[in-house]
Amino acid sequence: MVQPRVPWQLKFVALVLVWGSSFLLMKVGLDALAPVQISALRILAGAVVVTGLLLAGGGRLPTGRRVWGHLVVCGVFLAALPFTLFALSETRIASALAGIGNAATPIATVLASLAILPGSGLTGRRVGAVLLGFAGVVTIMEPWSATSGPDLVGFAMALAGGASYGIGWTYNRRFLAGADLGGFAMPAATLLTGVALMVPVTLVWAAGQPAGLDALTAYGAPGTSPGWLPLGCVLALGVVGTGFAYVLQFDVVRGAGALVGSTVTYLIPVVSVLLGVLVLREHLGVWQVGGFVVVLVSAWAVNRRPRSVQRVVVAEEPVV
Repeated sequence: MVQPRVPWQLKFVALVLVWGSSFLLMKVGLDALAPVQISALRILAGAVVVTGLLLAGGGRLPTGRRVWGHLVVCGVFLAALPFTLFALSETRIASALAGIGNAATPIATVLASLAILPGSGLTGRRVGAVLLGFAGVVTIMEPWSATSGPDLVGFAMALAGGASYGIGWTYNRRFLAGADLGGFAMPAATLLTGVALMVPVTLVWAAGQPAGLDALTAYGAPGTSPGWLPLGCVLALGVVGTGFAYVLQFDVVRGAGALVGSTVTYLIPVVSVLLGVLVLREHLGVWQVGGFVVVLVSAWAVNRRPRSVQRVVVAEEPVV
């Protein structure tokens, strides 16, 4: 058996760093671009990369009206909605706090499974883990303080962005499990539907701006010269963070299994917090740090499987 040139452990670390840095890249991109512009460029760049990889490898996009109907729903919850919500949230809160919102994904996955997947049981342990997660979220939001807590609307957007991933992957398992979407077919189709969804969203947003459709190509505030860095960060977010990250994701799952691959969910917020604090000099209060730890523990507990089950589980949908 030929061993891969790059061990999966290095790819795992690279994946955590790539996805964890996406919140910093969005924050820098907001210096010159609007949230909708960032989301649209990110999805478009990622779609070009993944579709190119699909075609270069001899693959093809899925067929069938029913399959594409379900893929549109996945495009909403796995691309258009979360990418836009995270970018919008960072206009009101720190990138570190937006990254913490991503930790809502495992908790939302359990709740979505109860509603969408037949036969999904909710054990006492998972009930406790979900309640613990909500307690952590409340701690972060500090509803008892009118001055020191984060912007509630901004943090709610980040939580909704993280939750949409959990809903999207659960929907994918429920309705596309039997479809032939191997290789890059599923991510390419999901991102392409995301591009299609963002076209009307972007046009409606531009029509509501003072500059009209000229807002589509606006870069920076009038009379300013923001330089290349914000645009470069957004393109890196799309090409690397949304495009090539899929390659790393599939390689990690193939090399180490889906259970190991899914642990990336717990490390992404850690990286986003570290980069926000160290690079952007953002500050998190004591309640935010404490609530963050509680949410991470909840996310780990809610998806932890008994050892007897871990030995037989060989496949699970990866997390975007």
